Amino acid sequence: ASPTARRAEAATLAGEGQCELHLEGAAKDHDPENFYRLRGIPGVGKVLAMTILYEVNTIDRFNRVQDFASYARLIRPAKESAGKKTGGGGGGKIGNPNLKWAISEAAVLMLRNEKIAKLMDRLRRKHGKGKALGVLSHKLGRTIYFMLKRQKSFDLERFLAA
Repeated sequence: ASPTARRAEAATLAGEGQCELHLEGAAKDHDPENFYRLRGIPGVGKVLAMTILYEVNTIDRFNRVQDFASYARLIRPAKESAGKKTGGGGGGKIGNPNLKWAISEAAVLMLRNEKIAKLMDRLRRKHGKGKALGVLSHKLGRTIYFMLKRQKSFDLERFLAA
């Protein structure tokens, strides 16, 4: 690459760094306790913590963990018509795709932890790889809900036990 292209790339990276610092500062000002609480989850860095924090807004919007899981697209919506279960179409895209991405990404990054990787192996043997990741994401989503609702830090042993 030419020297001009290298300088342009360096300027772009510096701008991204400034933007990330600004957003991190805003997240710390907005809700510092929950920002650091989310950062305590293995695999959750600044960007994922900010994404979850801002997409949830306030956990008090959700009366039940099921409402949160539905909003985060961690469960499939019920396919029902006239009181009967139906098999087809529509309704699969209800909820917040950004929150689903952040929680799913965090679940994948959690696998770097040896104990969580063992849990994932158990789930993979039982359900297959794709379904196992979905189960782990749902478990993490429920954990995030209760962490924010009860103002508690992430507890790895409790996460593995449940």
